[in-house]
Amino acid sequence: MSIPFIDLNAQQARLRADIDQRIAAVLDHGKYIMGPEVAELETALAEFAGAKHAIAVSSGTDALLMALMAADIGIGDAVFLPAFTFTASAEVILITGATPVFVDVEATTCNIDAADLERRISEVESAGELKPRAIIAVDLFGLPAGYATINNLAAAHDMLVIDDAAQSFGGAEGNKKVGALAPVTATSFFPAKPLGCYGDGGAVFTDDDETMDIYKSIRAHGKGGAKYDIVRVGLNARLDTIQAAVLLSKLTIFAEEIESREKLARTYDARLAGHVKLPARADNSNSAWAQYTVQLDHRDAVQEALKAEGIPTMVYYPLPMHLQSAYRPFGDGEGSMPVSEALSTRVLSLPMHPYMDDATANRICDQLTAAVETAR
Repeated sequence: MSIPFIDLNAQQARLRADIDQRIAAVLDHGKYIMGPEVAELETALAEFAGAKHAIAVSSGTDALLMALMAADIGIGDAVFLPAFTFTASAEVILITGATPVFVDVEATTCNIDAADLERRISEVESAGELKPRAIIAVDLFGLPAGYATINNLAAAHDMLVIDDAAQSFGGAEGNKKVGALAPVTATSFFPAKPLGCYGDGGAVFTDDDETMDIYKSIRAHGKGGAKYDIVRVGLNARLDTIQAAVLLSKLTIFAEEIESREKLARTYDARLAGHVKLPARADNSNSAWAQYTVQLDHRDAVQEALKAEGIPTMVYYPLPMHLQSAYRPFGDGEGSMPVSEALSTRVLSLPMHPYMDDATANRICDQLTAAVETAR
C-alpha cells in the first residue's frame, strides 16, 4: 500500500473543526483581503519567531523579492546565494535587475559554504564591476545555515543578510529561532512546508521599524498614507484572509509538530546509520525537518525500487542553479560548483511529516536498506 510523502489529510482531520470555524468567521465578516485575521497572524508569527515584526505576504517568493526591493538592490549589485537551491532564491535577484553570484555548498549540511562565499565576495570586489550588496542564505531541508559566521562576514563587507527560510521556519540556532537569525527573514507557507496554508503564502520578518513600513508599502502596490498615494514601485503581495485563518489554526499545534518531526528524524537516524549518509546535525541548531534527505550511491535505482514498494521519494534538486538554462550565463558551467553538482546526483528525500506511525517509518527503513544493498 502506498504511503503519503506528506500527510496533510491527517493534519486536516485533527484541525478540521477549528479550521472550518475560522473560515466561517471570514465568510461572515467578508473582509477577504487584509481582514483582521491577517494582523492577528502577523502578531502570532512574530511572537513565535522572537522577531519584532512579521509581515504576511502572498508567497515565499514575494517575501524574498520584497526584501531585495526594500534594500534598493538592483542593476550593478551582486547578490550571493548557494547554487544548490530552488529557483525562487535566484529568480528574485534577476527580477530586480541585480546579478546572482553562485556559491558552492557544504557536502555535510548542503548549506552555503562560508569559505567559498568569502572567496567569491573577494573576487567580485577585485573585479570591480559589481557591488556586493546582499547574501541570500538558504536553510536547505530545514537546517539553519550558520548565521553567526554569515552575519559576521556580511558585516565585514557592508552587506545585507536575507535568511531564505522557506524550509526552516520552526527551526532554531542557539537560543534564537528562525525569523530572528538574520536582519531579514523570508519564509513560505506553501502547503508542503512545515507550516503551510491551503494555497500560496509567506512572511517577512524584521526587527527594524522603518523596514517594516517599507515592506507594508511594497506589499500593497507601493502605497503611502492613502490607497492612491503611491510612493514607490510595489507589488500586489497581500496574503488573503482565508489563508491567514488556516495558518492561525495550524500555528496552535506547530511547536508540537516540530517535535514530532524531530522524533521521526531520530528514528530514521537510528535505523539508517551505516546504510546511507544521514542528514547533518549542526551543533547548537535545530532543524525544522522540511525534508529528511539522505545521500547515497545508485540513487536513481534505489528510488525506483522504493517506488515499486509504494514508498514515495523526492529529489531536491536534480540540477544546481548554475547549470539551469535560465542561469547558465551567470555561472561558470560544469565543474565550477563540485559539491552542488555531486549532491544533485546523490540526494534523496524520504517521507517526512508529524503523523507517521512507527510501523510506517520502519517499513520505509526496511525497504530503503534492502534497496541500497541490492543496488551495490
